[in-house]
Amino acid sequence: MTPDRRRFLRCAATSVAASTPLFHAAGAFAQAAPTPNSFDPRPGEWRTFDVTTRVDIVDPVGKTQVWLPLPSIESDWQRNLSQGFTSNGRGMLMQDGRYGARLLHVVFNEGEKAPYVELTSRVQTRNRATDWTARTAAAEDAATLRFWTQPTELLPTDGIVRETAQQAVRGARTDRARAQAIYDWVVANTYREPKTRGCGPGDIKAMLETGNLGGKCADLNALFVGLCRAVGLPARDVYGVRLAPSAFGYKQLGAASTSLKGAQHCRAEVHLAGLGWVPMDPADVTKVMRHEAADWIKTPQHPLVAPVNKALFGAWEGNWMALNMAHDLELPGAQGPELGFFMYPQGETGGDRLDPYEPDAFRYQISAREIKA
Repeated sequence: MTPDRRRFLRCAATSVAASTPLFHAAGAFAQAAPTPNSFDPRPGEWRTFDVTTRVDIVDPVGKTQVWLPLPSIESDWQRNLSQGFTSNGRGMLMQDGRYGARLLHVVFNEGEKAPYVELTSRVQTRNRATDWTARTAAAEDAATLRFWTQPTELLPTDGIVRETAQQAVRGARTDRARAQAIYDWVVANTYREPKTRGCGPGDIKAMLETGNLGGKCADLNALFVGLCRAVGLPARDVYGVRLAPSAFGYKQLGAASTSLKGAQHCRAEVHLAGLGWVPMDPADVTKVMRHEAADWIKTPQHPLVAPVNKALFGAWEGNWMALNMAHDLELPGAQGPELGFFMYPQGETGGDRLDPYEPDAFRYQISAREIKA
């Protein structure tokens, strides 16, 4: 079902000023320091996390509201168990009708001097890896596959995007070979740019037209997705947040602590016949190349990079929570522009959109607590 992207469906029938109490549970992050090539991405035990986002609006003016993304994806690698929130505003659980992205929308009374909302979601995650020998994946609906080849505002599939994709896959005869060629092209031609704000704007046409192929995950994985779509491969971005340190042995591929400021991370999927949706993350390969050594590593064949370059074509580590796959999203009741993607808390006061890339000014904090059995 793909109704108008501007239509929102309410998941909760009522608005409330505050819900049931938030979860309280003990737990700590496991500390591991294996060698980079020791990581086994095959699905293992489920890990349970409470992920809490706290937003405080400083100097509210007039109408003030906040939108928080909720984990919206249920799969064999993520379970969404429950959520609760407290606030001095009126909160509504909602869902968009195009991508199924779930969110909490909170509206505060004018004159409220200290608007706040605190949301906790309990999720379970685990590693995800592709069995390249299997051909047992359930067939995907043809309309769904067509949907994931469509262009978006930030992911056009014509012009320079299509030309680049066709050059990248030249000589590739199968869908898997085309996906591999595009993955290799992104790793070889793009680079991690630490100065990019947030996770990047994800404007792939501008990147290709200017030749500036530096960026972060929402740029580089979006480029992978857009190039795949341009040659007819269904592909999608999956927006989320890192929750825990990596077991892969790379400092850059996990959350450094329970404080998740700046831990947002976008991953990607491509659909391959017989295999289903296959996880990808070329952006994290470029992150390892840029940050895991004293000098900038220029080749994916380097011994430090080769293991992660191989692993992330077809696998994800389960230290990350997926939120949604939404593009071109208009927030319900917002006065500001629609979002290219919805990975960060959003807020408005006095009709002005607050900057989600400035969490100290916006005053939001994200934290995660692992719940041990």
